[in-house]
Amino acid sequence: MDIRILLLLQEFRNGGGAFLAEFAAKMTFLGELNSVMVIMAVMYWCVSRDFGTFLLMGWSGIRLVNGSMKVTACVYRPWIRDPRIVPYGNAITTATGYSFPSGHTMNAAAVFGGGALKKELPRLLRGTLLLLVVLIAFSRVFLGVHTPQDVLAGTGAGLLVMGLTLRLTGWLREHPEKAFMTAAAGICLALLAALYAGLKSYPADFDAEGRLLVDGAKMANDTFKGVGWCAAFLTGWVLEGRLVTFSTDISMERRITRLTTGLLGYYGVSLILVPLVRGWIPGPAGTVSSCFLQMFYIVFLFPFFLKMAGREGPDPAGRA
Repeated sequence: MDIRILLLLQEFRNGGGAFLAEFAAKMTFLGELNSVMVIMAVMYWCVSRDFGTFLLMGWSGIRLVNGSMKVTACVYRPWIRDPRIVPYGNAITTATGYSFPSGHTMNAAAVFGGGALKKELPRLLRGTLLLLVVLIAFSRVFLGVHTPQDVLAGTGAGLLVMGLTLRLTGWLREHPEKAFMTAAAGICLALLAALYAGLKSYPADFDAEGRLLVDGAKMANDTFKGVGWCAAFLTGWVLEGRLVTFSTDISMERRITRLTTGLLGYYGVSLILVPLVRGWIPGPAGTVSSCFLQMFYIVFLFPFFLKMAGREGPDPAGRA
């Protein structure tokens, strides 16, 4: 049934649905890795430190859950299951790892779904954010890179993790002394996920010419990325709370300065340092290390730089 749905959508897309395919490509861009990381970083640095922390914490957990679910289910991508499936445009280039559940959809559930769960936001805004989650999920199916099961599971799992994160952040506000214990537990879970992905066996299916259809070791890369991001967030979150404690209650001029300098640094880390680290450190260790660096910059290094530059100090009124 899932393949039949994709074939029907593909037929429509190849017929008169090209305009909708371009719209879907724009929607799927909002769920891509760099899109959501930039949104979360800007929110954390410039808009609301607490809300940004909530998004980053939830997304880090989601990436760990997504990677673990992928290597557990080991579901092949639609075009591998059925060669009649031809994804639209270059959508296939951002489709990494196994198919189930959808990573883009879980990203959307973190950033936009997380906002929709915040009851203090205006109802219209929350409804718009939830609509974005639905549109991004649909775009993955319409472009032919995921099945309906992939995106439904991704949406459900993503919203569940964000709901639990919302409860966790509320509990931590009442018990700030539990931050270190929470981070330690999370890092332990991340290490267990890495061991699980690295040691488990993967299916080995071959085509008619004897070529391996999917290399499970490569598919596990998504799990190792999640381990790096999650461990970096938790480490940086504890360090920032103890050594920096920056505020987002600042002037518009300082927000713009943070935005430009922070993003310049982020792209420097992502486009220069991350590839270098992956070249220096081979295999899963390089993946974990490079993703750790990327998230650690957002959560701790850039705020720490602001403090060292004399632009920050503890917020006497509390965290903004």
